[in-house]
Amino acid sequence: MSSSSSTRSSLSSSASPHPLAPYGWDADWEAEFAPYAAQGLLPGRVVRVDRGQCDVVTAEGTARADTEFVTPRDPLKVVCTGDWAAVDPDGGDPRYVRAYLPRRSSFVRSTSSKRSEGQILAANVDHTIIAVPLTGDLDLGRIERFLALGWESGAQPVVVLSKADLVPDAVTLAHLVQDVENSAPGVPVLPVSAAEGDGVDVLAAVVSGGTSVLLGQSGAGKSTLANALAGAEVMEVQAIRDVDGKGRHTTTTRNLLVLPGGGVLIDTPGLRGVGLWDAGTGVGQVFSEIQELAERCRFHDCAHGAEPGCAVLAAVDEGVLPERRLDSYRKLMRENQRIVAKTDARVRAELRREWRLRGAEGKAAMEAKRGRVR
Repeated sequence: MSSSSSTRSSLSSSASPHPLAPYGWDADWEAEFAPYAAQGLLPGRVVRVDRGQCDVVTAEGTARADTEFVTPRDPLKVVCTGDWAAVDPDGGDPRYVRAYLPRRSSFVRSTSSKRSEGQILAANVDHTIIAVPLTGDLDLGRIERFLALGWESGAQPVVVLSKADLVPDAVTLAHLVQDVENSAPGVPVLPVSAAEGDGVDVLAAVVSGGTSVLLGQSGAGKSTLANALAGAEVMEVQAIRDVDGKGRHTTTTRNLLVLPGGGVLIDTPGLRGVGLWDAGTGVGQVFSEIQELAERCRFHDCAHGAEPGCAVLAAVDEGVLPERRLDSYRKLMRENQRIVAKTDARVRAELRREWRLRGAEGKAAMEAKRGRVR
């Protein structure tokens, strides 16, 4: 029997569950941690990160630890909420996080800085819960952007249409759900009213099976949803502004909460910007119908612009594919290509070749137009 198998057997046959089991600790994590346990380090899950320090919950309780030994130049490799960490035993002052275990998944976006770095928002998540408030017009393009990052993270996205009690009637609510479902293939879309309690039980059942990260813009009702799932006022809630219906940042750090119905929830601050970060696979997943249509195009490298025999354009002309979906797909693919080109020389070369080709085509079109005028 392998060491991993014997670890699983010892864990499952244990008379009492591991103290970290409610936080997601399992036999595979225990096997991964074995080399650190041999060094006398303790396992713990990072529940909050703040200015070079973090709160880590261990079997002995919650410890404040310094992340000085895990501060790489790569911003995607810093300690993050949701990480499983190897922490100094009690008695050290300060205590240090010495390492963290390889992540099973991670939600990453590009920063709004000019350097266009990636920023990791949560680690080891099973579900990305995208909160969308029903207090105004639905921004389907923004939802698609969140979904692309959600799929790319390796987790299952779920769209929660929050504040459903503010929708005037059931028919309108059904239409709104349908609109989002059409833009989110393969993704559960749940209308929820945390204020009335409607749909909370369905969401609680979804998140009970692992770790979920709660994402959305300010005013989406994330903290209210977190409180409803936790069954207590664990997160501060502020009212949205009457002037423009927008919310203020209630949550200022990413916090990890154990839910009474099972599962772990990471609440996050409201996100103003949701830039893609090497999310080509995620974009393809969001627009899976376009990817399927593209397989029937005459040319394998069809850009779905003006090429003859383009199955995607034909679907738009026939009304099968909404033009808005194709425009959104093109926009996200271009954005992602620009991000990837910053670190991939091959992609940069392809972009330059494409720009030169478009320039030549434009010049030829202008010369042809001038010739006709003469």
